[in-house]
Amino acid sequence: MTLSVLRRYGTRRAVLAGFLPLLVLAVAGCSSSRGASVSIDPNIFLNAIIHPDGPIINGLYLTIFVSIIAQLIGVTLGIFAALGKMAKFPLFRIIANLYIWFFRGTPLLVQLAFLFYGIQSAHLLAWPTIELFGFTVTQEVLAGTIILGVNEGAYMAEIVRAGILSIDPGQNEAAKSLGMNYAQTMRRIVLPQAARVIMPPLGNEFNNMLKNTSLLMVLGTYELYNTFASKAGLAYQWFEFMGACCVWYLILTTIWGFAQAWIERRFSKGTTSSSGGPSWRDRIFGGRRSDAGEEIAVLGGH
Repeated sequence: MTLSVLRRYGTRRAVLAGFLPLLVLAVAGCSSSRGASVSIDPNIFLNAIIHPDGPIINGLYLTIFVSIIAQLIGVTLGIFAALGKMAKFPLFRIIANLYIWFFRGTPLLVQLAFLFYGIQSAHLLAWPTIELFGFTVTQEVLAGTIILGVNEGAYMAEIVRAGILSIDPGQNEAAKSLGMNYAQTMRRIVLPQAARVIMPPLGNEFNNMLKNTSLLMVLGTYELYNTFASKAGLAYQWFEFMGACCVWYLILTTIWGFAQAWIERRFSKGTTSSSGGPSWRDRIFGGRRSDAGEEIAVLGGH
């Protein structure tokens, strides 16, 4: 077997084949170290997945809601930050660079604590509780959603900027010759074409967003993770509840994987690469290799 074949198949199979024995050894080691038998209740695990109760469903809905709204905020801010970073006016470039520098250079967990607890303790800002379409959005949910979106905008700025720079500059000149101003050129010519380049990393960013909502537990928000953590703490059944929590996150990210593949195929129509990039299986288990033997990778902002 050649080295290239080993590189292509060996790592993937080794990881998949080695994960289960490692898990068994870890459980057995913990059990032997404590001198007690393994105690796992499969009914708790299965019921949390097949028959989720009200708190789990509410946590699931809140995770999806926060992810979608925060990603929309991030995409909007990312477009403006990318345009600001490419602007000729120095003040716009300075503001955009400072924004990207701060939110890409500090941990998201620290940002959540600083922009919620820190700002309120200094009496600089009081996050309100609002009513939205008949639902009450608490200050923790509102603050967490906005902070996640602002953080995401810093990463989306670089993704959008890369997409804009991938467009042939000659198209800007052609748009000017037709009498279009800068805003019209971006809206009608550049951004629609850049969307094809932006979509794969944007999809990866939303995948990360679904998982980053778990950090809202520091604000006392009962999204998916904090809901399972509270149940596990009360019943002291951490293995069962955390395992079920992992399954729910896998369900969300897997569904999004199918949706992302469909969206990329739609955006790739009419191009030389109509396959829409890597398949869902390749997204889960790693990049695939083309006939030329080159690795196909999907870039992301994080």
